[in-house]
Amino acid sequence: MTKDEVMKALESYGNPSTVKIFQKHGLRGDAFGVKVADLKILQKKIKKDHQLSLDLYDTKNGDAMYLAGLIADENMMTKKDLKKWAKHSEWQMISEYTVPWIASESHHGMDLALEWIESSEEKISSCGWSTLSSLASIKNDEELNLAEYDKLLQRVEKEIHSAPNRTRYAMNGFVIAVGSYIESLSAKARKVATAIGKVEVFTGETACKVPFAPDYIQKVVDKGRLGKKRKQARC
Repeated sequence: MTKDEVMKALESYGNPSTVKIFQKHGLRGDAFGVKVADLKILQKKIKKDHQLSLDLYDTKNGDAMYLAGLIADENMMTKKDLKKWAKHSEWQMISEYTVPWIASESHHGMDLALEWIESSEEKISSCGWSTLSSLASIKNDEELNLAEYDKLLQRVEKEIHSAPNRTRYAMNGFVIAVGSYIESLSAKARKVATAIGKVEVFTGETACKVPFAPDYIQKVVDKGRLGKKRKQARC
């Protein structure tokens, strides 16, 4: 499919009511209001298409940017591509999901994550912490720098409550990811989760709640899912 064909298809799936929901969840800019289930229909038709994913992302349409992540070829994504995606991610569905998913599946995930978490821009730093979470969820423990993850847990404990709003959300998610996916650091993550306690995040005009990390990790343990990795980050 060409970019124009995809944009027409997205428009046909769009719903103004869904746009309003997206806006309550932080959408800024254009979108048709396409549900993820309908994006998956297009994903199955297209499969992976590197250039098309770049072209769709460049439209700055929220639906097209999300679809771009679903069809991106992680092996062809360069650092330049990913930095550009992070820079232009104005909606948390993109900055905390789409970009981190593809960054973590690419060859540049850890390097970019460590760079991004140092950014003074909320969308970039939250993207970095979310990328670290995605890496924990898909990489075997021997592929991860566990000493670095240990240090990052300590950093979260010290900094989370003074971090920017969405960065706090992503940091909390990082503690949950480490506690759930990295068995050797799970006990440490649970101690950190208990120490930081409830994390306050403004989620706009939504009923969204910030997961309470100690309870979330414990549920993973109780279900026998501790250390069970995902096949891929994107979903």
